[in-house]
Amino acid sequence: MVARDVIDGAAASAPRTLVYRQSAWTRATHWIWAASLFFLLLSGLQIFNAHPTLYIGDQSGFEFDNSVLSIGAQKADTSVVGVTKALGLTFDTTGLLGVSGERAEHRAFPAWATIPSYRDLGTGRVVHFFFAWVLVATLGVWLVAGILNGHLRRDLVPRLSDMRALPRDLADHLKLKFHHTREYNTLQKLAYAGILFVLLPLMIATGLAMSPGANALMPWLPELLGGRQTARTIHFVAMLLLVGFFVIHMLMIVAAGPINEMRSIVTGWYRIDRREPMTGG
Repeated sequence: MVARDVIDGAAASAPRTLVYRQSAWTRATHWIWAASLFFLLLSGLQIFNAHPTLYIGDQSGFEFDNSVLSIGAQKADTSVVGVTKALGLTFDTTGLLGVSGERAEHRAFPAWATIPSYRDLGTGRVVHFFFAWVLVATLGVWLVAGILNGHLRRDLVPRLSDMRALPRDLADHLKLKFHHTREYNTLQKLAYAGILFVLLPLMIATGLAMSPGANALMPWLPELLGGRQTARTIHFVAMLLLVGFFVIHMLMIVAAGPINEMRSIVTGWYRIDRREPMTGG
């Protein structure tokens, strides 16, 4: 793809270079993923609210002692407080988890964090499964397009030189010193590859492991993941990691220059710090 020089603002004296960084396939799948993960997260919390406890293994219930996380409400003197228990530790989470809202509603995640906001497990499951398949289909399209246009090989697979540059790249990020180049930096490559090749496939696999229909076709899958309840716990942890990635992703966009970053993922064109040899887009 050919680069073009532009004047960055009427008062600017030095020309800036825009390069075509994101293909139409990358941009389209990025926004479909963003919408899908938004609905998956909030509908998933609606589903979680139906049984707000996570376990390790294949069994669950009062007769087992294998829970690792539970969110609920309990009486305390004259009031009811939200209580979250994680790995043997107990926290008062009133107002956010367990008890929330102006009417002090007893629910694991508050109404503003779920789809739908009211208690409706059936609708939450329909929304969740619909966007899960949208996510799977989009991941497949992105994978095929990325192989054909070279995006995976060129932009995402870390090279030996990237790994050698990792300490310097990490130090630059800690100093909020960013280099605007055609290629992703090492931390971007590792983060994007981790999300696309590890975390999203793990979310899909653990989701299938909880499905009775998928279990009939692939009975080995829940066993491979440590049992259906362990798969559910991994699914939840992967969700937290995705939320953490989203927060860091947004902070990095703001720190690196939100206009340039948003232009890149909307139009494909990205302003780099200097002229550099171009590769295919």
